[in-house]
Amino acid sequence: MTRQRLQKIMAAAGLCSRRTAEDWIVAGRVKVDGQVSRLGDQADPDSQSIHVDGRPLSPRREATVLLINKPPGVISTCRDPRGRSTVLDLLPRHLRRGLHLVGRLDADSRGALLLTDQGDLTLRLTHPRYDHPKTYRVMVEGVPLDSSLQRWRKGLLLDGTMTRAAQVRVLQRRSDRTLLEVVLLEGRNRQIRRVADLLGHPVVDLQRVGIAGLRLGALPEGRWRQLSRGEWEPLLDRVEPRAPQHGSCA
Repeated sequence: MTRQRLQKIMAAAGLCSRRTAEDWIVAGRVKVDGQVSRLGDQADPDSQSIHVDGRPLSPRREATVLLINKPPGVISTCRDPRGRSTVLDLLPRHLRRGLHLVGRLDADSRGALLLTDQGDLTLRLTHPRYDHPKTYRVMVEGVPLDSSLQRWRKGLLLDGTMTRAAQVRVLQRRSDRTLLEVVLLEGRNRQIRRVADLLGHPVVDLQRVGIAGLRLGALPEGRWRQLSRGEWEPLLDRVEPRAPQHGSCA
């Protein structure tokens, strides 16, 4: 294998994100062949000894990125002190080690969640400086006026700050309910539900159907599939940060 920057090697091993690896290198926590490394150093993981905090860096392994269709009532966390069902319970035990969640979904909500051991991917999809859209199908009570939907599109005051502009379009209208497609570039706590409440149209059902172009498709609720490298790797380079402005289950 050719020599690579240390932070890239550490992130590829699933240890942490590149940014965290850089911090650890600067702090003197990384050694190559017994020598403390400096930021910018390169190494060959196949022929050199790399230690972090005195422990050898685990051998490179094939990256794991899973797309899961979370059912309502399942908690978006790795462990729950109250013993409730978590997304990890939907996976076979041999797949759980080293995975962490990329983002969250409310317990009452359902749909697309990602789990991975790739720190770089987690950073790209969760840090506010990257614009990765998340797409939702939202059933709300009543029939919102066009003026209310326009307020949602432009942004509303939430927790003292304006929400970012959103894409909102009507998919279906009934006499007492409306099905919307909502695309967000941010993910505040229970944001869609709180905005819908502010507009007077509480959420009846909320499903996330896509994350950064990765779609649920026909994946059944409660099931998962492993993404190919060709599906997730382009996300690492597709979007550049807007401006300067990330845990493990096992």
